[in-house]
Amino acid sequence: METVVRTLAGVSRYRSSIRIFCPEGADDHGNFDVQTVPEGRNIRIEALTRHIRAYDPDLIEVHQKVVDATRLARRFPRATNLLYRHHALKTPRTLLDRWRYQARYGVQDGLIFVSKSERDRFVAQHPGLADKSFGIPNPIQAEPWLAAPEDRDQIIAFAGRAMPEKGLDVLCAALPAVLERHPNWRAVLMLNDWDDHQAWAAPHVAPLERFGDRVAILRSASLGEVREIMKTVAIAVTPSVWAEPLGLTALEAHAAGAALISSGRGGLREASGPHALYVDEVTPASLTDAMETLVLDPERRTAMARAGQRYVLSNHLPERRSRDLDALRLKLLAMRKPVLVPA
Repeated sequence: METVVRTLAGVSRYRSSIRIFCPEGADDHGNFDVQTVPEGRNIRIEALTRHIRAYDPDLIEVHQKVVDATRLARRFPRATNLLYRHHALKTPRTLLDRWRYQARYGVQDGLIFVSKSERDRFVAQHPGLADKSFGIPNPIQAEPWLAAPEDRDQIIAFAGRAMPEKGLDVLCAALPAVLERHPNWRAVLMLNDWDDHQAWAAPHVAPLERFGDRVAILRSASLGEVREIMKTVAIAVTPSVWAEPLGLTALEAHAAGAALISSGRGGLREASGPHALYVDEVTPASLTDAMETLVLDPERRTAMARAGQRYVLSNHLPERRSRDLDALRLKLLAMRKPVLVPA
């Protein structure tokens, strides 16, 4: 998330006026002057409060942390307060949940989501907050991912967390039929957060061991490793069975020049536009059919990969998203009503 924040701020027309604070822990903050604060909710809030009072900003934008955003909005009512969510918000399960969440979100002047799909999902649960809810898809810094869509290795790739929501089990059930019919093809599964999810994931991955080195299983691969592999593969698969807030792995696959098979759930269609092969239902049969379609049609694969890469470069680059975000910030600043606060 810090990478997204720095990426957007780095190309903002108001770059010189932006101050970024983040919890301690990250070793690399890029070329942006990032100020760290101690981890731990209470100590973090107190440190942020001191820094914000010294800076006296017109706008405070808290990324991801709802409780932090709520507490800061109440401490700084004169500022325009925004909550920027990168992941899905919890769905209220009871009337008490709904009341608590409404109170938290209601103190914000704006709520920003990483896709229109995620914004619409939130508004369906909290219709009274529709006027202050907005969708701005996250950008991708595409340059490090770019590779020619032509002359790709005959590899089918998956990159994502090793958890049920990502559809890994369905893909593992679909791959054997494709690999058996096409002995020159291989697969690589780049499974993030393996230690957290291996109890669930391992039984689904295990049957692929019979293919030997034709199936590479990379557990908790680094982003750099994922990027270099994705630059070489012919087909990428994003078979999420839940509504993805956006689907950064889809953007990365397009930028890297792979043809993409997607479930289209949540924000995935906003990520890919018309440039993915979508499956209506995420089943082993549907994924097998989609992979077969692209394996047997190299011209279609290449054309899809070229179009998807162009789409990312024209729609998802930081400059465009930063302009959208700057315009929204100005709009919300202009709409902000003066608040009378006791001296």
